Parts: sequence; C-alpha cells; structure tokens
Amino acid sequence: MNGKTLTKQAKVVIVGGGFGGLYTAKDLKNTSVEVTLIDKRNFHLFQPLLYQVATGALSPADIASPLRLVLSHHKNTKVLLDHAIDIDPEKKEVILDNHEPIPYDMLVLATGVSHHYFGNDQWEPLAPGLKTIEDAIEIRRRIFMAFEAAEKETDPLKRQAWLTFVIVGGGPTGVELAGAIAEIAHGALAGDFRSIDPKEAKILLIEGLDRVLPPYPPELSAKAAEDLRHLGVTIQTQSLVTDINDHVVTVRQGEQIKQINSRTILWAAGVKASRMGKILAERTGAELDRAGRVVVEPDLSIPGYSDIFVIGDLANFPHQGERPLPGVAPVAMQQGAYIAKLIKQRLQGETLPQFVYKDYGNMAVIGQNKAVANLGFTKLSGFLAWFIWVWAHIYYLIEFDNKLVVMVQWGWNYFTRGRGARLVTGVGEGKRKTKPQETSQESTEKAISVTR
Repeated sequence: MNGKTLTKQAKVVIVGGGFGGLYTAKDLKNTSVEVTLIDKRNFHLFQPLLYQVATGALSPADIASPLRLVLSHHKNTKVLLDHAIDIDPEKKEVILDNHEPIPYDMLVLATGVSHHYFGNDQWEPLAPGLKTIEDAIEIRRRIFMAFEAAEKETDPLKRQAWLTFVIVGGGPTGVELAGAIAEIAHGALAGDFRSIDPKEAKILLIEGLDRVLPPYPPELSAKAAEDLRHLGVTIQTQSLVTDINDHVVTVRQGEQIKQINSRTILWAAGVKASRMGKILAERTGAELDRAGRVVVEPDLSIPGYSDIFVIGDLANFPHQGERPLPGVAPVAMQQGAYIAKLIKQRLQGETLPQFVYKDYGNMAVIGQNKAVANLGFTKLSGFLAWFIWVWAHIYYLIEFDNKLVVMVQWGWNYFTRGRGARLVTGVGEGKRKTKPQETSQESTEKAISVTR
C-alpha cells in the first residue's frame, strides 16, 4: 500500500497497551523511530484468561504484566500512564487527560472494546461483563459471596436465588464462565459448607441464537453443549433477555415469557468499540460499523490518513473473507506485528502488501479436560483440545514468571480441583465504585497486590 516515507527520527505514538499496541511496540525494538506507548493502565492484561481470575483459578497478577517491565529493554520506547481523550489529525497530536499533547508522525490506535448492553446500560450494575481486572474481581466476589449468603439464608426461595447463576451470552466467554462456575459448584466447594450443598446450584446459560458458540462449526457447538450439560449447566437457546431488575431476569423464548430469580447475573452477550472510535469518526470522517468499530483500509489505515492506523478489537477489517475479522487476540497480535513491519518498510522508502490474517484456529474451554478447537484442517474436542488450549495460552503469556506461575497453579488445580484464588475482595453488592480518594488505577494496583 502507499504511504509517506518516514525519517529516521519519526515519532510513532501507540494508544493502547493490549495485544495490538504491545506487539507493535515490541516489534519496533532497535529501530530508529521514537515510540511512545500510552495507556490508562500500567499493565498489559492477558484477557483470554480473565475468566479464570473471575472464577478463582488464578490471581490478577498472574495474567497482568507491567508495561514498563515488558518494554524496559526497548531504549527507543517511552511509556506514559494517561488517558487519550482526543486526537488532532491536522496538528498530528494526541490529546491526553493529564499531559501536554503528544506529537506523532504515525499514530496507532488500539483501544479495544467494552461491554455492550444494546441500549440497556442500566443493566450493567446488575449484570457485570468481563473486560477488566476490576470486572473479574467483582465477578469473583459475586460468585463466592453467593455461596456464602446461601449458607446463612433460611428461606428456601431466597436460598435458591443465591444458588442460581445466570450467564447471558453463549459465546466463548459465556461458555467458559458457565463451565467454570459449574466446576466450582460440583468440585472446588464440595464439602466446604454445612448448611448447603453447592451441587444444588443452578447454572443457566442464555443464548439468543440457536446454539452456543455460534462462530464455531455446528458439530463443535453440539459437543460444547453436551459437555456443559454434563457439568450441570442448563442451556437456553433462542432466548432473549428483555429485562434485568431487582435480581430478576426476564427472558423471552418464542412466545413464552419467563422470569428467573437470581442473585448472580453475568453479561457475556456483546461488545462495543471504545470511545476512541467515535472520536476518530468525528475528527477524520472515518466510517464506523454498528458496534462503533472503525472500518479500515487493507493496510489498516483509515481513508485519507495514511499515517493513522486502527488495529485490534477497535478495527473492522472487511477485506478478507465474507465477514470482518473477529475480535480475538491472534488478530490483534498479527496486526501489531504487521504495523511494525510497515513502519520499518517506510523508513527504507518501501511499501508493504495489504494485511493478511493467518487463521490458526479457534479454541474454547468448557472445563477440565473439556474443550473444543477448530484448527481449520481438523476439529477437535475433549482432552486433546483442552491440552492444546492449555499449551497455547501458556505460550502466549507475556512474562516468563507468569508462564511458570500459571503452569504450577494449573498443575495443582488439575490434581486437587481446588481454586486457591477464591478470595472475596472488593466493594459491597451493587457498588462497583472505588473510594473517592482512589483512582481506578490505584484500585487496580491495590487489588493486584492483595491477591498476588
């Protein structure tokens, strides 16, 4: 693709320290450009394992790596802890919340996505999603507090509400959460209580389409559903949540309306692009899709601006296949590596062919020894798929000590079926705010240090 030749003193600004932003920065090591990585968090989060924090299998620090530590040997890279609130494409500056504007020659935006409640944002306090460390800690608190509250409850109906878990959304996150909660109820907590039997817990997985894991081949969706039912999960497909209010979930299945009493409702039904997508559309006229993602050119730039790139979950890449590329970590990793290579080529006055994603397959874990994997050339389920899933996730963890800790923790959990990180921390029910004197960053760092 065409692009301006860069000078050796070019300034590359990356907004977002997720997979896309971090892989761009890492691959620009030892180049002559000046790299500035901006993120509102001081750490990279390995989101594919976030559900394991939410269900007590891992601690937050096991899947979080400080950005400064990861990039400490990149002498051409500067890390700024701040929030990008605007961009000025004419002045070629990124506007920050607590810092003077940062000039750029090339800008890489990788700010990801957040939860999408389809116009019902009032549901968020009642049904949290899973995108951040704070989300995971809050969900972990709700899951384990539900069993604690049920232990004290004498009213049978109220006790059952505490022991009913509803997960909205049957994609990979919903399937993984449902399977993990079932394993908690039927394994990790067995024998821990005196007034209740955790096995009495009801785990309901609600999906609007006709099967769980809709992007996967039908046979793998069927196998995942079979494994979930074997774990004790009740699956309701072709069901739409129409209301969440006062610990009651209203579900419409065809012409039937059903209300479910539950004290633990989790949201895994959809995502929307970060606010940066809207900002970019306002400043450059970039096209957005229905989820607010930025429609990009074949080289991941935006029309009319060869110096601005959008990658990862924030990008809608419609140039390969019938559908845009999915919002998964491998896509963001490859796009980050591509942008780094494109920058190196421009330094030499050369161009690079359009981005092409190499799909090595999709995997979703249902429980111990239970997973499904679509590797393109073959489809797997059961122990082999689970083993590949374990290997792949450990391989892509950023730091060596994280790989070692997770391997040891998973090995221990495998033989003991325990969940050693099942701590109840955080604020009380329905109050998902930090103390006034604490910033969200301070709250996150405190949570990580407490649960390490």
